[in-house]
Amino acid sequence: MGRWQPNAPQRLVLAALDLFAERGYESTTVVEIAERAGLTRSTFFRHFPDKREVLFGADTMTGLLVEGIAAAPADAAPLQAVAYALDAIGTQAFTPARREFVARRRAVIAANPELQEREALKAVGLTASMIDALKRRGVSDLTARVASQLGSLAWKIAYDRWIDAPGGEDFGEIARRTLGELQAASASC
Repeated sequence: MGRWQPNAPQRLVLAALDLFAERGYESTTVVEIAERAGLTRSTFFRHFPDKREVLFGADTMTGLLVEGIAAAPADAAPLQAVAYALDAIGTQAFTPARREFVARRRAVIAANPELQEREALKAVGLTASMIDALKRRGVSDLTARVASQLGSLAWKIAYDRWIDAPGGEDFGEIARRTLGELQAASASC
């Protein structure tokens, strides 16, 4: 069995992350990203519309959330269905092997307002996807919105906790615990 070799989009993402961390987002060009990845400018644009999107790329998170909500048992309450979605993200996207990459990505985004804005837009889209997925399960609009907003907040808090967790705790466990904390906090308001 050979060593893992990243494909072209993965190479571009890794090169961009390195360059953004070294030089800053604003000082890095698409040509530099492509060269660092050992690829051409045209290859970059086959995979990403601009340098900002290299850190956001194909939105697998939306698919994981929607599939996780759909896979929840039919009798699951809305927040339980959201918890299934957070588990799916933990199992497939926020794995121990990706912790370092995700931490580096978070640091690069935190250092640039344009990337922060894009991250916020992505979060809005993910929340909307959860709302739609819950409504497809027959959940009322208001309940779907509340459950999705709590799920989004739980995700955001769990994401930071997971990256910073010293013992390498599982994302899904952190997310479920956080969701429970938020549910308890909202009940005491």
